Amino acid sequence: MALVVQKYGGSSVSDAHSIKRVAKRIAAAKRAGNDVVVVVSAMGDTTDELLDLAGQITPLPPQRELDILLTSGERISMSLLAMAITNLGVKAKSFTGQQAGLITDAVHGRARLVDVVPHRIRETVEKGQVAIVAGFQGVSSSNDVTTLGRGGSDTTAVALAAGLDADVCEIYTDVDGVFTADPRIVPSARKIDRVTYEEMLELAASGAKVLALRAVEYARRYDVPVHVRSSFSNTTGTLVTGTHGDAIDPNAPAGDQEEAEMEAPIISGVAHDRSEAKITVVGVPDKPGTAARIFEVVAGTGANIDMIVQNVSAAHTGLTDISFTLPHADSPSTLAALNALQEELGFASLQYDDQIGKLSLVGAGMKSHPGVSARLFGALRDAGINIEMISTSEIRISVVTREDALDDAVRAIHTAFDLDSADGEAVVYAGSGR
Repeated sequence: MALVVQKYGGSSVSDAHSIKRVAKRIAAAKRAGNDVVVVVSAMGDTTDELLDLAGQITPLPPQRELDILLTSGERISMSLLAMAITNLGVKAKSFTGQQAGLITDAVHGRARLVDVVPHRIRETVEKGQVAIVAGFQGVSSSNDVTTLGRGGSDTTAVALAAGLDADVCEIYTDVDGVFTADPRIVPSARKIDRVTYEEMLELAASGAKVLALRAVEYARRYDVPVHVRSSFSNTTGTLVTGTHGDAIDPNAPAGDQEEAEMEAPIISGVAHDRSEAKITVVGVPDKPGTAARIFEVVAGTGANIDMIVQNVSAAHTGLTDISFTLPHADSPSTLAALNALQEELGFASLQYDDQIGKLSLVGAGMKSHPGVSARLFGALRDAGINIEMISTSEIRISVVTREDALDDAVRAIHTAFDLDSADGEAVVYAGSGR
């Protein structure tokens, strides 16, 4: 008997028919002898609809009240799913994040988990029932309802799997697993059978939306095996684990294990992101401490900085330009904070560009294979695509291009690294991948 935590996204429970289909899958897992805990998102576009509704009431809804409003979406889907499972003859009980023991900090809208105390979930499982937990939400130490931000249901599922010491956390979505690129952009993308936590972290941070970044961070920290699958098919998905070798049979001969490691792909995939903008601080005095002060101001706004580039200062002026990328949503407050301190910081002006796109090539094998950068830049050159910024890590190369060239860039790089599948087009069963 295994303890399995399953998470179903909004596209998987978008209507009554979908909820009944998911209930059958959960009931089958329970009847197969497993203990099952389920985390569920709000139905379809419910969260966006609730946000729109709040916007019709006030342009600046209080964050505490907004969190209370948004958590109602998951409460609807969890109770309906519990009803559907019970109707199939399997006992099920639903729980809010608060009832499930998900303790967060007090930051509304993007709270972080500080503790998981799943006593009621464990008791329910021990009674032979399926526990259904509302994703995306928790409760602060002051007993206020909080939300975890976009992708929070993934984080809920992985955190519960860690807290319950589950055998696996299954993330069900509307595609068959993690692909070498977004199949909505690259229909010839290949499904990846196995990917490491580090590679998945880079893919998620670079825009791959099949698995939330914070969920991958949590899985790596607590060594939770994550299986990304489609709720619309029975296809084996993608296993996210510690290393490529984790999925190799430990009883296999040493030679077979070494061969499997050697055959691990150089490149895991290509991710893209349209959610960022670029700010350039023009005419910055090139002296110690200036850059530190600029980014102290940016940090004070709570903005998440991604890529940073500083030009070589002009010898005759002693001035330089500093460019950085950040989420669109963080841009207004960051621009306002920098403008307010322009005289103190000593820069000439600010430039803002929200028509950029980021492309990232990810693979653990690239650190030991020369020529990856040359092939990447050559493919972009041949496609007529200009590069504006470059950032690298040990297993990732990211570039910024024009937003309207991003799709062409993804397809060009995907083909250049021989990632296209020979098995036909990838299937996208629903809409958003969430």
